[in-house]
Amino acid sequence: MTALARRILRSVSGLRGRLIITVVVAAALGAAAAAWAGVQQSTASLIEVTQRHHTEDLAERITRAAPSVPYPPDRGALDQLRIAAGEDSLVRSGDVVVGDGIFDSGAQEVPDELRRAVGAQAESEEPRVLTQRVDIGGGPWLVIGSPVMFTAPDGTQTDSGIEVYAARDLSAVQDQVNGLVRGAATTTLVALPLAILLALLASQGVLRPVARLRMTAQRLADGDREARTEPAGVGELAQLTRTVNDMAASLQASMETLEVMEEGARRFAADVSHELRTPLTTLTAAVEVLHDVLTRTSGPESVHDAGASDEAEARESAQLALVETRRLMELVEGIMEIARFDAGTAHLRWDDTDLYELVSSCIRARGWSDVVVTPTAPDQSDATVAADRRRIDVVVANLIGNALKHGGAPVRVHIERTDDGATVRVVDSGPGIPEDVLPHVFSRFYKADAARVRTPGSGLGLAIARENVLLHGGTIAAENQPGGGAAFTVWLPRAPDYSARTIDQEQST
Repeated sequence: MTALARRILRSVSGLRGRLIITVVVAAALGAAAAAWAGVQQSTASLIEVTQRHHTEDLAERITRAAPSVPYPPDRGALDQLRIAAGEDSLVRSGDVVVGDGIFDSGAQEVPDELRRAVGAQAESEEPRVLTQRVDIGGGPWLVIGSPVMFTAPDGTQTDSGIEVYAARDLSAVQDQVNGLVRGAATTTLVALPLAILLALLASQGVLRPVARLRMTAQRLADGDREARTEPAGVGELAQLTRTVNDMAASLQASMETLEVMEEGARRFAADVSHELRTPLTTLTAAVEVLHDVLTRTSGPESVHDAGASDEAEARESAQLALVETRRLMELVEGIMEIARFDAGTAHLRWDDTDLYELVSSCIRARGWSDVVVTPTAPDQSDATVAADRRRIDVVVANLIGNALKHGGAPVRVHIERTDDGATVRVVDSGPGIPEDVLPHVFSRFYKADAARVRTPGSGLGLAIARENVLLHGGTIAAENQPGGGAAFTVWLPRAPDYSARTIDQEQST
C-alpha cells in the first residue's frame, strides 16, 4: 500500500472522514430519492395523459365512422372503418381481417390477452376502450382495442361483431421519460458538491470543539497541568468539555498531593541519612579505636587470668559493634545513593571505559582474585564503552559480591562485545535463585528469607546496581542457568545516551 493510499485510508477512517461521508451519502441518497420519485410521478402522469389521448381519439374516430358501416359488413366496409381508425390499425369481423401498417406487414399481431378482453367488453353493458403496452422493434408501443356497438333508435346497444385495434408509437414519450431520468441524475450530481460543502462546514462546527479537547489533552500529557478548554453551549460536546476539565483538575490536585508526599519522603530519607551519617562516622572511628586497644592489650603478658574472660567478652562486644556499625554505615550510604536517584540529582561523568580493565581492577582491589575467574581480553578495544567508571565499578562489585555471598565460588565473569555496546555477565556456582524470588531481586530491601534480616549487607546493592545501569541507558537482568547457578547480565550502550534517565518507580520501590 502506497503512502498516499495509507494517508487517504487514515483520513477516511477518522471522525472527520466518517462525518463527511455520512453527510454526503445522506444528501446524495435524499437527492436521488427525491429525483427518482419525481421521475416516477412525471412518467406515470405523462404515460397516462398520452394513453388517454390515444384512446379518446380512437373512440371518437370509431363513433364517427360506425353509423356509415352497413351490417353485415363486407370487406370494403371494414376497410372503410380501418381508414377511419388511422395508421397502424386493424379491423376484425369474424374471420375477415383487414390491417394497415405494422399489422399489415406482419410485424405485430394483436395480443391474445387484449383480444379476449375486448371480446368480453362487447358483452358488457358499458363497453370500454382497452389498452396494452407492447414492445415492437425494440421500441414501446400502445395497442388500443375496442368493440364496435350498434345503437338502436331506443338507445340500446348491440354488439356488431366488429373489433377495431390501433397501435400508437410511444417513442416520443420514452424520449421524454429518458430526459426526466437524465435530469434527475444531473440534479443528484449537482447536489453532491453542495452536500460535500455542507459536510465540510458541519464537520468544522462539530470537530472544532473536539480538536480543542485534543490539544488540551496533549498539553496535559506534556505536563501542563493548567491546560483547560472553555466549554461552549450546553450540548453533549460542552458536557464532555466540562468533564475533561473536571478530570484535569482532579488529576492536578492528585499530582500536587503526590509531589508533596514524594518530596517529603525524599527530604525525610535525605535528612535521616545526613543526620545518621555524622554520628555514625564518629561511632565507627571510636569502635575501631576501642577494638584496636582491646586487641593490643589482650596478650598473655598483659592480662591476668582473673580478668581474661572479661577482656574476651569486651573484645567480642567491640568486634560485634564494629561489624554492626559498619553495616549501618553501609545502609546509610545506600539510602543516600537511592535518594539521589529518586531526586534526579545523580549525574554521570562520561569517559571511555574498557570493561576488561575495569572488571579486573575491581576484582583485584577487593581481594577476589582467588574466587573469581577474571575475564581475558583478546583485544583491549573490544569492550570499550562510554560510561562513568566509578558507577560501573559499583555495579560490578555489587554483582560479584552478591554472587559470592548468596551463590558460591567460583564466580565467573564474561564480557562480550555487541553491535551497539557490550555485556558483562556474572555467573555463580550456587543453586540458583528461587523462581518466586527472581521478579524481586532488584527491589529495595527485598530478602527472600525473613530469617536473613540480620545478614550482612544493606539490601540495597542490587537496587543501586540497577539504578546505575538504567542511568547509563543500559539494561540488567537476572536468570538461572540450566546447569545450576544464577546469572546477572548487564548491557551498556557504546555511545552515551543523555536522555536515558527513565526509571520505573514501581520496580524501584
